[in-house]
Amino acid sequence: MANSKKLEGKVAIVLGAAGRDNMGQTIARRFADEGAKVVVAGRKLDELERFAKTIGGAARPCDITQKEDVEALFAFAKDWGGHVDVAVNATGWGLLKGFTETTMDELDKITELQFKGPFYFCQAAVDTLSRGGSIIQISSATATIMLNDHAAYMGTKAGTDHVIRCVAHEFGERGIRANSISPGLTETPMTADAKEVPGLFDSFLSGYPLGRIGTKDDIAAAAVWLASDECFMTGQNLQVNGGLTLRRNPTREEIHAAIATATGQA
Repeated sequence: MANSKKLEGKVAIVLGAAGRDNMGQTIARRFADEGAKVVVAGRKLDELERFAKTIGGAARPCDITQKEDVEALFAFAKDWGGHVDVAVNATGWGLLKGFTETTMDELDKITELQFKGPFYFCQAAVDTLSRGGSIIQISSATATIMLNDHAAYMGTKAGTDHVIRCVAHEFGERGIRANSISPGLTETPMTADAKEVPGLFDSFLSGYPLGRIGTKDDIAAAAVWLASDECFMTGQNLQVNGGLTLRRNPTREEIHAAIATATGQA
């Protein structure tokens, strides 16, 4: 009987898994359930070590904005697992700031985190994936469709999507696949405060043809397929967002109106 676990024998890195129950941890847990050995990485070693124990994996501190940290992460994973087959970058910073109010420091920070860091990550991955494999970048629907007060975030995500295309083009002959996944609004620790605002999440619902807000499990399921040998796709951006990019995000005015209605202030 064929092995039913899609990632049996694979070694995976998931960077951005230092937040309890965040998207990175959800992806890492699903990978482990599918048979992979997983190294989880991020900035909070205590939480990484706690989580790694629950999935039988390993933990490694890593700041994606530091090239030497990223290179050390891949070296550690290769030594620990014997090889690396899958590399997922789930780091990000949900900066919401008006276009003209965005500061130089904020631009520097988000460029380091969401463009230069992923570039370093891809460089280390192509240097390490000696057996071929899969690079997965968590992007955003807003790299394609508009949302107010999100320009720096959107621009850096869109730029990294094009880096992924370059990696796919240049290293496909070595059996390396590179793809990105674009969630829409998703219930994660990053959006927990927003979900507590009455009416805010509801204001997004009309943009989803499938009629619901996405979950971390939706993204993890897509990542499993991209990481598996069943995947014959590279250089693509998967819109795992219930059809949101067929429509649009709400405008600032629509969000405010929904909140006002939900709080009885309309």
